[in-house]
Amino acid sequence: MARLMGITLPDDKRIDYSLTILYGIGWGNVGQVLTQANVAPSKRVKELTEEQLEGDLREVLTENIKRLKEIGSYRGSRHMKGLPSRGQRTKSNARTKRGKRKTVGALRKEAWAKLESGKTAEAVKEKTK
Repeated sequence: MARLMGITLPDDKRIDYSLTILYGIGWGNVGQVLTQANVAPSKRVKELTEEQLEGDLREVLTENIKRLKEIGSYRGSRHMKGLPSRGQRTKSNARTKRGKRKTVGALRKEAWAKLESGKTAEAVKEKTK
C-alpha cells in the first residue's frame, strides 16, 4: 500500500484516479502533476517506486498563506484572524471557520453575578494552593 501525504492510495487503481483522492488535486490538474513527476497516467499505484511517490502540495499551500501574511495583504489578515478569505459573508454564516457561537452582552444581572462569584471563588482557590 502506498501512503502519500497521510492518505493510503488504493493499489489496484490507476495513478491518475488515485491522485484525485488527495487534497487539492482534481481531474483538472492530475495531468500536470503526472507530467511534472514524469509518471505515466496508465500506471497502477503498486507499480510506482518510492521516488515517484514524493510530494509537497500542503507545504506549497502553507508557504503561500505564510507569504500572504508576511506582505500584509487583506487575504493574509483574514487568514490570521481565522475568518473566510474569499469574500463570504460572516454575519450569518462561517460557523466552521469562526467556531462555536459566543453570546456577548445578553446576560441578566443575576446570571452575571453568578459568573463573577464563580470567578472570584476560583481565584481564592488558586491563591491558597
